[in-house]
Amino acid sequence: MPTVEKIIKSMEENQKNVRFVDLVKVCTCYFSKPRIKGSHYYFSVPWEGEPLINIQNDNREAKSYQVRQVLAAIKKLEGMQNV
Repeated sequence: MPTVEKIIKSMEENQKNVRFVDLVKVCTCYFSKPRIKGSHYYFSVPWEGEPLINIQNDNREAKSYQVRQVLAAIKKLEGMQNV
């Protein structure tokens, strides 16, 4: 089973063909447990303006635009922690 760091590196190299379970693993690591409503998984973020990250399963793969949103949120979060 790949580590979160390996999954993120793979996601940065290619936002397509990311397994949904891997994206959930990354989001859970950074943003805690999701709220699940139907096929949507919602993760809370610790800043105002964009209170949730929303991802959904697309035939066992994550949607590429959602992978990009998660990567941007992780970078923003890491920037907040370095201040």
